Amino acid sequence: MKRAQRGKLFLVLGVLILLGVAGWQLQRDASRETGPLTTLDPATITQISLTLRGATPLDYRKHDDGHWWRTDGTPGRVANDDRLDDLAGIAAAHVLSWRPASDFDPAKIGLQPPRAVLVLDGEKLEFGESSVTGPQHYVRVGDRVALVSSRYMPRSPAIAVTELH
Repeated sequence: MKRAQRGKLFLVLGVLILLGVAGWQLQRDASRETGPLTTLDPATITQISLTLRGATPLDYRKHDDGHWWRTDGTPGRVANDDRLDDLAGIAAAHVLSWRPASDFDPAKIGLQPPRAVLVLDGEKLEFGESSVTGPQHYVRVGDRVALVSSRYMPRSPAIAVTELH
């Protein structure tokens, strides 16, 4: 009988340990912040600056007419609104996970220098390399680094620029 009681005790202890580990994992997963990359509403963004590695910065401003205009030395030029709206939309990119920037060596994740720097109404987003865990990119926002889907990696909106007379 003692042997049967000891077996039940080990079984109960094993179940309690498994429940404790499961609870710890659930709490850990719940504490990971997700949600949008910034608190900015993409529809209200009026200034965008984009610098791709090795290229000159591109600056844009959304005028009252709802169109995006170049402001970096090419006056009288309207930019492709859809491409600029896509860049503004990065503000609401879904974050897969956040970690302190101090957890990373910036050079190892492509943030020294960044592959792209996107400034949305003064909020700076620095994009690094893609993650080894999937189609995701590292993005430094202040003192934290987010992982976001690679679809949010900025591309140049300058391709489709037309001149207005």
